[in-house]
Amino acid sequence: MVTEDVIVRTAGPADATGIAAVYAPVVEQTVISFEETAPDADELARRMLARPRLPWLVGELRGRVVGFAYASQHRQRAAYRWSADCSIYLDAGARGKGLGRALYERLFAEVRELGYVSLFAGVALPNEASVGLHEALGFTPVGVYRQVGHKQGAWIDVGWWQLSLCEAPPQPAEPVESVL
Repeated sequence: MVTEDVIVRTAGPADATGIAAVYAPVVEQTVISFEETAPDADELARRMLARPRLPWLVGELRGRVVGFAYASQHRQRAAYRWSADCSIYLDAGARGKGLGRALYERLFAEVRELGYVSLFAGVALPNEASVGLHEALGFTPVGVYRQVGHKQGAWIDVGWWQLSLCEAPPQPAEPVESVL
């Protein structure tokens, strides 16, 4: 369970070093991320500021980033602009304690407030913990891309899950960008 020592807050470029420290072992030691080289803090700061600007959050324990979640553009074409992708990564010692839920619940609320209708999450399979988190938070499975990535000498499937943030309006207002 998340304790009062854990702070979930908006992330900014100054958090990029802490985010990089959480993310690097995922990239370098697992197939959870399809990146093959861990991005440095400068690259992560650039991603935070990419347009359309969407929320990035960190979970912080005693001044150290122990997890992060963010939303990003779902696809390039204009008709997709009411949909976003979301991702979450936790330090090994922060898993299974409710931080993932806390980060995602705040992220979902912020993305909804920006005018988005749907969130999508891609999960490299198998990943029981990630599937469990997404489904516990209301995501439903929508399909699997079979053998879509090759990393660490193996072909990897990616499952896709969708969360409806609101009832889809017939004429949606334009989504807005997040403010850092």
